[in-house]
Amino acid sequence: MLTQAAQWAQQWNQRTRASWGWSLVRSVLHMLWMMATVVPVALYLMWRSLFQRGEPLWWIAAVWLRLAVQGARVILGIEVRITGMENLPSGQRDPAILLVKHQSTFETFLLPAIMPHPLAYVFKKELLYVPFFGWSMARLDMIHIDRKQRAEAFNKVVRQGKRLLDQGVWVIMFPEGTRIPRGEQGTYRTGGTRLALATGVPVIPIAVTSAKCWPRKAFVKTPGVVDVSIGKPIPSEGREADELMREVQAWIESEMRRLDPEAYQ
Repeated sequence: MLTQAAQWAQQWNQRTRASWGWSLVRSVLHMLWMMATVVPVALYLMWRSLFQRGEPLWWIAAVWLRLAVQGARVILGIEVRITGMENLPSGQRDPAILLVKHQSTFETFLLPAIMPHPLAYVFKKELLYVPFFGWSMARLDMIHIDRKQRAEAFNKVVRQGKRLLDQGVWVIMFPEGTRIPRGEQGTYRTGGTRLALATGVPVIPIAVTSAKCWPRKAFVKTPGVVDVSIGKPIPSEGREADELMREVQAWIESEMRRLDPEAYQ
């Protein structure tokens, strides 16, 4: 006969397998939802781009991003808890550079869906070739760069970033450069703070615990709560890029440990 402990272990394994199987089904359904919604929205956006550019196209894209986030809530069971919205600039033309912790694809959908301003991502140009999604991004006023051309890439970020910030568009960057596994810390690069120094714009650090539910490079997502914590603006005037990024890094990483202590044990 099985011991009591062995029976508990067996029951736990059965529940875990059942839970994983249900999460797989939900993940497939969410992928189908995203595919079904991105095509009509992308086609409409590209058609509208023949007649107008700028902010109206952004809000069309935001419709699909909200559909993706709402789909994650309804289908995947991923809830979002946001704190610090009062730290965002309130003026219609007040500029800001958002520097965000990057753990998964989820925050690339989520941040534009919750922000009151149009955003301009700084991203690698290879994303432009993704069917429908990338084609739509090509029609938006964002900053796509060739990472192989480092000096020219940063000059482009400053040139286009200044123009967009002057228009009231907020620039969003992931200072770690790539998605970082839950509980880990990447190398914080100074591109965002150098842009802030070049434009005189404050930076806003943002911590996101997306990997709790939507892990890096994982197809199967799990229900839970993703926390988004928005820090207070940090002025860039009179600062050095390295020193400013260290302050951003310290705030984000300490906030990540507060929001997701289990990951950092």
